[in-house]
Amino acid sequence: MNDLENEEKKPTNDQSGHVAEPAMSAAAAAMDGVAALRSVFQRVNQAAEKAGRASDRIRVVAVSKTKPVSLIRQVYDAGHRSFGENYVQEIIEKSPQLPEDIEWHFIGNLQSNKVKPLLTGVPNLVMVESVDDEKIANMLDRVVGNMGRKPLKVLVQVNTSGEESKFGVEPSGCVGLAKHVKEACSNLEFSGLMTIGMADYTSTPENFKMLAKCRSEVCEELGIPEEQCELSMGMSGDFELAIELGSTNVRIGSTIFGAREYPKKK
Repeated sequence: MNDLENEEKKPTNDQSGHVAEPAMSAAAAAMDGVAALRSVFQRVNQAAEKAGRASDRIRVVAVSKTKPVSLIRQVYDAGHRSFGENYVQEIIEKSPQLPEDIEWHFIGNLQSNKVKPLLTGVPNLVMVESVDDEKIANMLDRVVGNMGRKPLKVLVQVNTSGEESKFGVEPSGCVGLAKHVKEACSNLEFSGLMTIGMADYTSTPENFKMLAKCRSEVCEELGIPEEQCELSMGMSGDFELAIELGSTNVRIGSTIFGAREYPKKK
């Protein structure tokens, strides 16, 4: 699977050991992004080796939230193809400006009224990682069917931390939702489970172990081998631990692209 969010925000050091200034040209930022991408893959390989896993079974999704197309293009030109976005408006604005062989993942909360714009605006969308109830699954299924496009891969998002601020089905409901997607949504391809660890990473191992437990329950109920059920877990601050605990899909944003750049509130 290898191809060349809520993340740590660490300053980068230049060769002299001085902390780099945050402001930089787009070209310099892009160069840093390519170097950071290579570093991420090195760390993925090391984590996989430590866990006795094959690194080519772990996908790195470069999450480009708030970042310009020019930086995404630089990472693309370095050979990477899997990119993710959190907001529908951003992905439908960026997608037409970038090559069609990019494999886009939508990883944010998806509202029903945004399903059609997302699917029509991003023909190379390969996966929605954030299906958390039957209503959104049914809407995706209906729109995909009406468009006549090939089945869309989806992951069921599970709230493994129990935080009210996070989306996702409760662990006790993930089997039922996965079963609904697989059996009632013929235009969707159930591909696995997704979760977001605790923001401060204190309970992340428990979150990741819970998702692995959910996978075992889902696969037993659906009669599918666990190797066919992905685990999307791990971001910039915890992806190595996630890989050690079985992640097949890590979502890396600020470690590749730098800290998020949100408009300042007035």
